[in-house]
Amino acid sequence: MIWRSTTLRFAALVFLAQVVAAAVLLAGLGAVLRGRSDAEAAAAAETVRSDLLATHAQGGLPALARAIEFRRTQAMTGGEVMLLAAADGSRLAGNVGDWPPSVAPGADDVDVTLYRLGHVEAETMLVRATALPGGARLLTGMVVEGERNLLSLLERASLAALALALVFAALAAWLSARVITGRLEGTVETLRHVRGGSLAERVAPDGSGDAFAMLGEEVNRTLDRVAALIGELKIATDGLAHDLRSPLTRLRVALERAGAEVGHGPARDAIERAEGEGERLLALVETALAISRAEAGLGRDHFAPVDLSAMVEDIADLYAPVVEEAGRSIRVEAPAALIRPIHRQLLDQAIGNLIDNALKYGAGTITLGLTIWGEGAVVTVADEGTGIAPDQRGEALRRFGRLDPARGGNGAGLGLALVQAVAHLHGGEVELGDAGPGLAVSIRLAAA
Repeated sequence: MIWRSTTLRFAALVFLAQVVAAAVLLAGLGAVLRGRSDAEAAAAAETVRSDLLATHAQGGLPALARAIEFRRTQAMTGGEVMLLAAADGSRLAGNVGDWPPSVAPGADDVDVTLYRLGHVEAETMLVRATALPGGARLLTGMVVEGERNLLSLLERASLAALALALVFAALAAWLSARVITGRLEGTVETLRHVRGGSLAERVAPDGSGDAFAMLGEEVNRTLDRVAALIGELKIATDGLAHDLRSPLTRLRVALERAGAEVGHGPARDAIERAEGEGERLLALVETALAISRAEAGLGRDHFAPVDLSAMVEDIADLYAPVVEEAGRSIRVEAPAALIRPIHRQLLDQAIGNLIDNALKYGAGTITLGLTIWGEGAVVTVADEGTGIAPDQRGEALRRFGRLDPARGGNGAGLGLALVQAVAHLHGGEVELGDAGPGLAVSIRLAAA
């Protein structure tokens, strides 16, 4: 799933962190401003109430009514809200109409929308209600319409700022992801080249000293160690090949001479069998060494552009007499020309192994096919025999893997293993499929 991407999760985390921070900041700013505005309005309303209640205590309702009417005519009290109402809510004095039904006597700091006398538009007010002796009621407060409009404007500005913060957060998340990806691209590209056989590739140092630089340095040290081990392997395999090939060759020559000196009979038959086993052992050693070298990526320096179409035609011509002698036929299905860089000797050997297997274990016509695969190519060898069951194909590709039909033969179980190693050397894979009937073995050769 896409959410398994560490880079994507990190980018999402950066995005969410920035959005949450912006939202909390804007919401907190709005809450602080609203709270401060309400506190100032409540304090002013309390001051008005205290002054009027003091007047009421001294002169009763008539004095309170006169004080209210006096205060509402003063310019300095233009934002005050005052209403003296009878028990039934009707106005006795003040600058608003009847008592608002939503405000109960004794309520504090209630937002209401009322018309002040002489004003054509309703205004938002923060009011406090006080019950007076005899059932009369006093409403005092402050007009907060301007403050509420300012807060509403601030809320809209906050939403716009939050939308802008979303854009910047997305940009920051994208940049963070790009920085991470960019820092890792060089390492990934180096490892990709190394996997393809370029063992001299190294991660370029950047001198930053951060975790990415440490990763690159560690990768380089690991690649240095791998290169050293492969160099030792090359020396060992070359020495082993020489050390084994020479005595085996001498053994074969000695057996040939002994066979020439011995006439027909059991002794001659035994020498010929020993000679055959020696040749088989020599071929086995050479094949095993070829597999090890191919799996180690050795041999890419021998890659050269080759016309694969002409190559498969040559291989088919080479095997045609052997195939015809077995009462079989071989055909080629290939484009007119297909040039790709390959290791000619190893690919020749791999295709030859597949044709040998088709002769030993297959039946009918052997088809040697070649198709284009992107910038690479696919070489296929198919026969019309019984094929290999799907649950046995993994065993067939394993080194020294032996299937039941082959147990009585002379095979060592390295043929398909060599084919797979050659495919890996070319950056590809081997696929075993059904030829309908028969077995189709495809060697996928990736672009160099």
